[in-house]
Amino acid sequence: MNSLTPAHNRENADNVVSLQERRLDRTVLRTYRTKADIDLLVPNDKQPRMGPKEDEELQRQIEANGGIFEPLLVEPHPDLPGKFRIIDGDRRWTNSRLLVEQGKNEFRQLPIEVTDRTLSDEERLRVWIYIHRQRKEWDAREKEMVAYRLVDLMGRASAANILGVTVRELDKLVEIFELSEKFTSLRDPNAAITWSRELMGVSKKLLTPSVLEAVVKKVNAHRITSSKDLRKLRAILPDPVARTQFLSDQGDIDSAMLRLEPKAKESKGGLSEDLEAAMDSMKSVPWTTLQELKGNPDLLKQIEEAEALLKSLKNALS
Repeated sequence: MNSLTPAHNRENADNVVSLQERRLDRTVLRTYRTKADIDLLVPNDKQPRMGPKEDEELQRQIEANGGIFEPLLVEPHPDLPGKFRIIDGDRRWTNSRLLVEQGKNEFRQLPIEVTDRTLSDEERLRVWIYIHRQRKEWDAREKEMVAYRLVDLMGRASAANILGVTVRELDKLVEIFELSEKFTSLRDPNAAITWSRELMGVSKKLLTPSVLEAVVKKVNAHRITSSKDLRKLRAILPDPVARTQFLSDQGDIDSAMLRLEPKAKESKGGLSEDLEAAMDSMKSVPWTTLQELKGNPDLLKQIEEAEALLKSLKNALS
């Protein structure tokens, strides 16, 4: 069933009068809500999210809810009259389509929120990023992937501007994503970002190409099974004997730790390295994220607790 009948066109004309404003960061959209047949919706070929979008769990949710609850955000397609290009909602569209292909035609009609005009490439990306920053998966795995994709689509300067970070911060996100792509044998591919973040938390001067190659090889061979174990490299790599053991074919985290000097076990890579890593992490937080967190009571409480802990630690060491 095609939703764009003459009656639908009259409805569109009426909707122009009842447009709503939707503010998304610096972009203000004027939109209206309606429904459209799944074949009238076209995915965005410059979608920031990469990888497969098929999700059996999402399909089960769509079926259980009797359809999609959150409308897809779409725009008039610039090249296909009568059709809409998806701004946000590619996964919902993809998995609804899979259900329709299984003969479940009750999912053909999708709720959509339509912009009154076609957006520019930069506006579309800004809107998508703003929406996804509000979701939990952004911190879990998406920001590095999106940074990498934006550089490919727009170059480093424009990508940094859209994300609200410095070019240096952008380069770090890209570096983490590129490293994550090398962890190919993890049970959960999405966990590769976590492994990469842990590894990049080690001092950069210690992460030589041979070290990175050894870590990737041992992780993919399941000889390192917890991403948190990578923190022990902060103690291992400065110690020549432990480092040599780790880099050897038979070496691993545990055997390298056994070769540390007693003093190194106590101090090197310990509290000092942890404090340094914590400070580096705080320095790398983009100003846009700080603005979003402003006034957050839980975070302010954590900061107060951290201040008290650091004060006690300073007194103990003075």
